Amino acid sequence: MAFVKRALLLIGVSVAAFFILTTIIVANLVSNFTEEQAYRLMYSNMRECVLNFEDTLTAPSKMTEAIAWLFKDGFFDDDDETNAVFEKMSLAYPDFPGFYGCRADGTMFKGPNIDVPDGYVPTDCAWYSGAVENAGEMYYSDVYVSDLTNALVMTFSIAVYKNEELDGVIAFDFPLEDLQMFVGEVKTDLLDKSFILSPRGDFFMHEIYTADDNILTIENGKYRKLGEKMLEVGDDFVFGKVDGIKYVFRVAQIPMTGWFYVLGKSIKDVNAFSTATKILLTAAFTILFIVIMAITAFIISRMRRKEERASNHLIDETHKLALSSRENANTAQDQSAAVKEIVTTMEDNTALSEDISKKIKDVSDVASKTSDDVAEGVSYLEQNVKQLREIALANQNTIEGIKLLGDKIENIWDIVTLINSVADQAKIIAFNAELEAGSAGEAGKNFHIVATEIRRLADGIINGTKEIKAKITEIQQSSDTLILASESGTEKIREGVSNAKNLEERFTSIKNASEITADSAGDITTIIQQQAVASEQILLTLKQISSGVDRFRGATENVSEASQKLQVIAEELRK
Repeated sequence: MAFVKRALLLIGVSVAAFFILTTIIVANLVSNFTEEQAYRLMYSNMRECVLNFEDTLTAPSKMTEAIAWLFKDGFFDDDDETNAVFEKMSLAYPDFPGFYGCRADGTMFKGPNIDVPDGYVPTDCAWYSGAVENAGEMYYSDVYVSDLTNALVMTFSIAVYKNEELDGVIAFDFPLEDLQMFVGEVKTDLLDKSFILSPRGDFFMHEIYTADDNILTIENGKYRKLGEKMLEVGDDFVFGKVDGIKYVFRVAQIPMTGWFYVLGKSIKDVNAFSTATKILLTAAFTILFIVIMAITAFIISRMRRKEERASNHLIDETHKLALSSRENANTAQDQSAAVKEIVTTMEDNTALSEDISKKIKDVSDVASKTSDDVAEGVSYLEQNVKQLREIALANQNTIEGIKLLGDKIENIWDIVTLINSVADQAKIIAFNAELEAGSAGEAGKNFHIVATEIRRLADGIINGTKEIKAKITEIQQSSDTLILASESGTEKIREGVSNAKNLEERFTSIKNASEITADSAGDITTIIQQQAVASEQILLTLKQISSGVDRFRGATENVSEASQKLQVIAEELRK
């Protein structure tokens, strides 16, 4: 469970950071886009209002210019004829008061919808003086209440000349009610501001302020800085506060009149869509984040369950592996002890082989000495044959010599017995070596061959010693016979000579046998030496095997330790 929490925390922080960053970036992009669109919409609405203004003012303005062109050489001399022109032109705009004018002397011309009050002096009016000042150019007055119609109007007027002298002024009153309709239609939100300013800052149309108010002076100059920006910028955006609310104002100058149309929207309304978009994006990203985290939690939980099952299985397998490793370690330890015992036995066997080699060398020396003694005996026999006549006198001495020879033969018998015993021992050792080589497997194959050869040679030695024993037995029998013959006296000298010749032959045979014995002893010595070398090689191999078993035991212990560590890791994974 802790793992799942850690994973969810890590993933959650990363995903949350991604969503927060994405939300900020997207929200800013949307905010910039919506703000730009709002500004474009303000500009579009403003342009539409300005165009509607101009379209509405264009027709009567052009008509006024047309009348002025008609009177380009001054008013007609006949006042009735002149007034008839104004009446007819006024009929083209029945919804308006109509056109009117006056001569420089104050004579009025008007349409049927205009009543001139008593005491009205047109030459004293602003529409008259403004047209005169513009000298033939169209003049657009400020907003005022007309004495002719008692309505809030703005008047555009133009002067006419006769012989380059001022002959009078033609005028047309435009009710502000029609213009206010355009201004009101532009507003789309409750806090929107839509009004017109004169070049001096007077309000032509405003929901609160009248034409007598000026933006630079209202409320003790509260909006003076804002008004100056609007009048200076001409055609651009202006930012400011009205009644504590932040506004963005789009200011555009109406080319025909020179007035300034102002459309204001609160920053809150401008950013309303972007704010809503931010909220929607935040909500959407939050919901998406929650869904992703829920899916992630489900996936991690499911993966965690699989990991727990895998870790449990891993713990079981590592436990089995640890048990197996411990068993292998114990077995390797037992094998190491067994190999060490074999090494010890082989070391003893090597020492024994060296001892046998020394003894066989002694036997070889004795056999050589025996051969020399037999050769010397043969020489004595030859002398005895030659000096047969002296046998009787030396008979007793001969008997003594024969007895001494018998003792020596007994010594040879002991040596032969020793050789036979050594051969038996070597045979037993070879047999044991074959058994050990068989248990050693492939490594003991060569040792097995050597042991077999040693046993074969031991069998040969045993067979040779049997023959030596037979010969020695014959020598003993001959010695006894010689003693009896010597004791029988002189009468048996001839028989003694014959026996001496036989004895010579026997001694020759013994000599040959002794030589063979000496040679065999030398061969045995060589074999034993070879056996010692082979034993040393076997001993070296067994030491290597022992070292390998020790390393295997160490490796097995390392595997056991690794299995235990792996089990600990698996248990950690399961947490």
